[in-house]
Amino acid sequence: MIVDNTLALGNPVNAKQSALSGRPVVLVPVKQFGQAKHRLSEVLSTDERAELARKMAEHVLAAAYPLPCAVVCETREVAEWAERQGALALERPSLGLNRAVTNGVERLFSLGASEVIVVHSDLPGAREIAELSGYEGITIVPDRTKSGTNVICIPHGCRFDFSYGKGSFQRHLDQANRSGFPVRVILDVYGLSLDIDLPKDLYEALEAGLL
Repeated sequence: MIVDNTLALGNPVNAKQSALSGRPVVLVPVKQFGQAKHRLSEVLSTDERAELARKMAEHVLAAAYPLPCAVVCETREVAEWAERQGALALERPSLGLNRAVTNGVERLFSLGASEVIVVHSDLPGAREIAELSGYEGITIVPDRTKSGTNVICIPHGCRFDFSYGKGSFQRHLDQANRSGFPVRVILDVYGLSLDIDLPKDLYEALEAGLL
C-alpha cells in the first residue's frame, strides 16, 4: 500500500518540501534493500531479506500517516522507491548512518519542520507514530533490551549528533540530558520496541502476527 504523506500536493520535490513547513516530519533511514538484514541470512535468502526490508519500511511510512515523511538513503534505487511512496528522498551517499541522519535532520529543519521524528525502518509493529509528536523536548524510544534506539524525536532548535550502534540508547540519553531540553523515554512493547535484527526477532514478530 502506498500512502502519500505529502497531503496530495503531488510528486515534485518542491511540493513535498512545502508540505513540511511548520509540521512534525518523520525521517526514516533506509538501507539498500539487497544489503539489508545480513544477520537473518541463516534463515532467509538475499531476495527474501530484501523483500522483508522493503515490506517493513513501507509499513513504517504508512504508520506515520498523516505526518509527512522523508527517507534518508544512500542510493538512487531507494530514493526512487521513497518517492513512489510519497516521501521526500534525501539521498546521502557515503556518509554512513550517523552522519546521514544528522544531515537529514538538519535539512528538514532548514525546510521548516517543527520537529523531526527519526524512526528506524525495521519496526513491523509500528503504529500511530504521529502520537509521539508535540512534546516540547526530546523523546527516545529504545529497543526492548534498552541498548539500541528505535525512535528519537528532536524539536526544532536542538542540535543533535546521532550515535547509532550497540549502546546507542544510553549515548543518546546522555546527550539529550545535556541538551537543555526536557527529555522523556517511552518504553513500548512490540509497537516501536521490536526491531528485526536476529532470527529470534523475526520468529517473535511472525508469532505476534506483525509480519
